[in-house]
Amino acid sequence: MTNLAETVGQRLVSFLPNLRRFAISLCRSRELADDLVQATCERALAAAASFDPDTRFDAWVFRILRNLWIDQVRRCKTSGTAVEIDDALHLPSAFGEASAEASIALKQVWAAVQTLPEEQREVLILVCVEEFSYRDAADVLAIPIGTVMSRLARARKTLAELTGITAGAKRSSPEKDG
Repeated sequence: MTNLAETVGQRLVSFLPNLRRFAISLCRSRELADDLVQATCERALAAAASFDPDTRFDAWVFRILRNLWIDQVRRCKTSGTAVEIDDALHLPSAFGEASAEASIALKQVWAAVQTLPEEQREVLILVCVEEFSYRDAADVLAIPIGTVMSRLARARKTLAELTGITAGAKRSSPEKDG
């Protein structure tokens, strides 16, 4: 069993950035997210014997994280409001105007993501940021795959509306002369 625990521990280290990103999307607070990731690592190491090596490790550990978050939300219904993480996008860059424009666009998209209902935000982060398949996202969230697809479609539509992206906008299509 020690060998499996070591393997789980090593894989957890490589997934820390992904776990933290998903935790931040759930908590909307870097401090709470760090605590949630730590609790997830503790729980995963304690439950290492229950991990099936024939399954996806990332789906298993993301499920642990989400379940811990749900438990925490249930326990802390009366705690204060969540802290926004707006100041994370004010980092200086050597690329000047393009970087400033990208930072502004990123800030607008992040603000739009934060307005999504939690169910849509979870699916969007798992599929679009963490690159989970619809099936794996459905497994992590314990919902049908069709629900993942409909939540993702609604999230994308809302983000497009909030950020001014229109369905008719042309992308990378060459202009024809003549």
